[in-house]
Parts: sequence; structure tokens; C-alpha cells
Amino acid sequence: MEAQPGDRIIIRGTTVDSADKHGEITEVRGDNGLPPYAVRYDDGHETIIYPGGDFVLEKDSPVH
Repeated sequence: MEAQPGDRIIIRGTTVDSADKHGEITEVRGDNGLPPYAVRYDDGHETIIYPGGDFVLEKDSPVH
């Protein structure tokens, strides 16, 4: 999936006890919008990820 800075990412919890993680892509390090992505989660944690099948990408839509 192709991403750009400003897109939102949701990593789905894989068990009943694990909550979803929400964040913003701050940098795309792969070619043509591909991973790895630098992500700042809503709790302030920052990391580099190669997302798996448990994620959802919400495209940043321009404001009209």
C-alpha cells in the first residue's frame, strides 16, 4: 500500500486484550510510498514500521 506523510495508520489489536494503535505517518522511507514508515502514535511513541496485514491506512485528504 502506498502512503505519504500525514496519512493516518491504525494497527489492529491481535487479541481481545490488545487495543488498536493509532498514529500518523511522519516519513515514508521506501520508494513510491512503500514501507518502511516513520510513525508517531497518538500516545507520543515514535517508531519505524513495516506494517503487516493487521493495519489500516487512512489517506490524508486535502481540505477544500
